[in-house]
Amino acid sequence: MQQFIVPFLLTLGAGLATGVGSIIAFVARRTNHRLLSFALGLSGGVMVYVSFVELFPQGLELLSTALGARAEWWNLVAFFGGMALIGGIDYLVPTTENPHEAHHVEELNEKPKPNRLMRVGLMSALAIAIHNFPEGIATFTASVNDPTLGLAIAVAVAIHNIPEGIAVSIPLYYATGSRKRAFVWSLLSGLAEPIGALAAWLILAPMLTPTLLGCTLTAVAGIMVYISIDELLPAAREYGEPHTAILGVVIGMAVMAVSLVSL
Repeated sequence: MQQFIVPFLLTLGAGLATGVGSIIAFVARRTNHRLLSFALGLSGGVMVYVSFVELFPQGLELLSTALGARAEWWNLVAFFGGMALIGGIDYLVPTTENPHEAHHVEELNEKPKPNRLMRVGLMSALAIAIHNFPEGIATFTASVNDPTLGLAIAVAVAIHNIPEGIAVSIPLYYATGSRKRAFVWSLLSGLAEPIGALAAWLILAPMLTPTLLGCTLTAVAGIMVYISIDELLPAAREYGEPHTAILGVVIGMAVMAVSLVSL
């Protein structure tokens, strides 16, 4: 049970960060572009470094034990399979606006656009929830295998979820006039991550062989690299601080490297 509780709590905390984004949208008077740009870059740097330096080699090591010479091919299939999974979700989820586009708290002071606001907010929440499900599996699986690594991934995912909370709450607030309802929907979209963790525990754990664990860890690496390239780094640049975003990437990688060497 201990093997379940800590990874689940880490995944739950990462998912609830969407609620933090909603709170920021309603409390802050101005968007701190530099901080958001740096934080998203930091998250992307952590994810990319962890994927290539820890998860990918760990997956290959486990597969080598089980499959021998075929391990490298299986590792590549798992890596690009993870990318294909999250890319397929991106392609299939219908949404009138991209929920990963940069949003600013100043939008709350602008004259609201009356058309389709409720639909935009709900579809954004749905899209983010569906994206968060495989992220929950990724965070939970990594945490089960290595709690320290899982903590780093959970923090990176949490940072990534904060702007998503803003993306959901702003249109829903204008559509309903209720900060409470906008906050609740934003929070619910993040709860898909612990649901993903439960799915991983109930479905994957009972049949977790070295081969399956190796493929899962490498697929997680593919998912996180895709998220970094497709969502985090473009969003960081959209906040208008490209050099700050790159600084965040480098510092995220450096902090992660020092942490892994020290622990």
